[in-house]
Amino acid sequence: MGKQRPNGWWYPWIFVGGFMVVLGVNVALLFFATTTFNGLETRHAFEEGNTYNAKIAAEEKQKALGWQIAFAANGGAVAGSADLPARLTLSAQDAQGAPLEGLEVYAQIRRPTQDGHDQSVVLDPVTPGKYARTVNLPMPGQWEVRLKLRRGEDSYLMRQRINIQ
Repeated sequence: MGKQRPNGWWYPWIFVGGFMVVLGVNVALLFFATTTFNGLETRHAFEEGNTYNAKIAAEEKQKALGWQIAFAANGGAVAGSADLPARLTLSAQDAQGAPLEGLEVYAQIRRPTQDGHDQSVVLDPVTPGKYARTVNLPMPGQWEVRLKLRRGEDSYLMRQRINIQ
């Protein structure tokens, strides 16, 4: 009969196995950390950070305008069709409650959870102080609409989430 192994010969393999588990978990975490969403909403975070004070000043100027803006989106699936039309409507009044005419209204429609479905449209004047546009969305769910209103040197920015089913 051959030589018998001493008791506890396998104890060092416990440490080797433990290190292998730690190494495997670290490799998995490294993979997920480098291939998933990094949390940045912008690709130019440093530049935007440098312009932070300018953004605060622009917000103060926007508040001083006193514009009253109401935005809504209505729509949904059309029976028997793959279309998902959404009607974007905006009403704008100045500080005294008079309709704001002559605005350029730009809307950027973004899918917060997926890339590749963004749209940019211009809302058309419908009546004094009212602007609208119908857009076709590729899928139902939650969308973010970023609006920019301009008249001369004055501008107004707003962001709103909409849910189209």
